[in-house]
Amino acid sequence: MGKQEIRTAAKVSLEKPAAEQDCLHNRWHPDVPFCGTIKNGETVKIECVDWTGGQIGNNDSADDVRDVDLTRVHYLTGPFEIESAEPGDILLVEIQDVQPMQEHPWGFTGVFAKENGGGFLDELYPKPAKAIWDFEGIFCSSRHIPGVSFAGLIHPGILGCAPSPEVLETWNKREAELISTHSHLDREVALPPNPQSVHAGSASDDIKEKVGKEGARTIPGRPEHGGNCDIKNLSRGSKVYLPVHVKGAKFSVGDLHFSQGDGEISFCGAIEMAGVITIKFSVMKEGMKQLSMKSPIYIPGPVEPQFGPGRYIYFEGFSVDENGKQHYMDATVAYRQTCLRVIEYLRRYGYDDYQIYLLLSCAPVQGHIAGIVDIPNACTTMGVPVDIFDFDIRPEAKIEKRDLGTCAFASK
Repeated sequence: MGKQEIRTAAKVSLEKPAAEQDCLHNRWHPDVPFCGTIKNGETVKIECVDWTGGQIGNNDSADDVRDVDLTRVHYLTGPFEIESAEPGDILLVEIQDVQPMQEHPWGFTGVFAKENGGGFLDELYPKPAKAIWDFEGIFCSSRHIPGVSFAGLIHPGILGCAPSPEVLETWNKREAELISTHSHLDREVALPPNPQSVHAGSASDDIKEKVGKEGARTIPGRPEHGGNCDIKNLSRGSKVYLPVHVKGAKFSVGDLHFSQGDGEISFCGAIEMAGVITIKFSVMKEGMKQLSMKSPIYIPGPVEPQFGPGRYIYFEGFSVDENGKQHYMDATVAYRQTCLRVIEYLRRYGYDDYQIYLLLSCAPVQGHIAGIVDIPNACTTMGVPVDIFDFDIRPEAKIEKRDLGTCAFASK
């Protein structure tokens, strides 16, 4: 006998508003009700909407990116009860496959307005912009960034188990302290609980109200459970070891990406998509103690775009900002400078800065910390694969400026 057909543990609709679907939620909270049960050792398919819940369209305007409602995002599918899982266990999540929805063979990358999400380079590139990517098998290309095609390292941006009440209290306390001590900065540094647009699956009104008051936003990853870590190498064949904090684990997944660079620098920086992920779940009893785990660990799978030796150009950045100010061992400043060096290099071929910004967010670039001990400068690098371009970008090649169009911009 052959293997049984893999069942779909949760289906989503791309036509129905995400906030009206009982298998979705957009807060981390232990009281969000289960949307289904998965056996220990079972493999299932789980469908996911894109992280904006369908707010972005396949068109040539970035008005939808400009107007996106960031209180109605990060709709996760779940939470699922994993039979036999208890606090202190480890939930082993084996990613067997991730695919776009057949009826939705495209994705998007965006630059959000600085006052509405922003991005890593929002001081320099504050305008809303986007690129639409069309999928052909494992490859993608964009009418908004011509001259480029690459295989996607497809993966989930978010997966994790629900926090316990104690863990949730820890999150809210430490993030509130960060907000209070950084009020002098002209930007959001963390997002506190917010009842606006809260969605808690099939929860009753009183539970939904509680989740709105206490629930943690899903924007950041957190050490106790993973969450929104946006790790591009959590692709097919990967194994992820997640701490369990509540009975049944309450596992959720979402924010699927067709491709992403290291850092997802434009904030909406991956190729965001709706899709289906196939996962095998196994419970390791008392795994947190056995593995001395405080944060998730993972083993990457064997699937990765292959570029041979010498097929990357690496750019360096240091913790000296664009105004010439010296910072002490600041890898964030260094990586921002690394990105700017790539933008300066690639604009010579005819791309505008926003096209390059979007490309570095979603293409399979390699970001690394090269040096973090040599005072006063941290050093970071970004490797750009030369083979994703249909023209030669190597330093020794002749530069020919091309008409490479433009990404989509907002109307004002």
